[in-house]
Amino acid sequence: MAEPNEFNKKIIDEFHANAGVVGAPFAGMKMILITTKGAKTGQVTTTPLVYSKDGERLVIIASMGGAPKSPAWYHNLVANPEVEVEVGTEKFTVVASEAKGAERDSLFAKQAAVMPAFAEYEKKTTRKIPLMLLTRKV
Repeated sequence: MAEPNEFNKKIIDEFHANAGVVGAPFAGMKMILITTKGAKTGQVTTTPLVYSKDGERLVIIASMGGAPKSPAWYHNLVANPEVEVEVGTEKFTVVASEAKGAERDSLFAKQAAVMPAFAEYEKKTTRKIPLMLLTRKV
């Protein structure tokens, strides 16, 4: 497994120590850990992300802070959509799919209303920020 950077490692450790609850800079936000397999490297990496819900589906946004390119985890999900996630103390497998069109726009707006940083990220970039839906595998 690839070693996460120091920032992510601290959040992952805090997530595990506190049943999925973390402090600043994500205090009060719903956090998920997603473990992906590298699209190019095949290396397994765990990434902490904020998420929202759409019914039973988990919603994550590939904003990368409004950077001009999508984060590695997004490319990993596209290449290998079946992944393990951790929510609180629960660990389970999901299948990822990308939301498109009106569904993407509606879900993005809902998350941006709760977490205004996403609206700012969208203004910072010319790319259409991808939104991924994670559906529990049965």
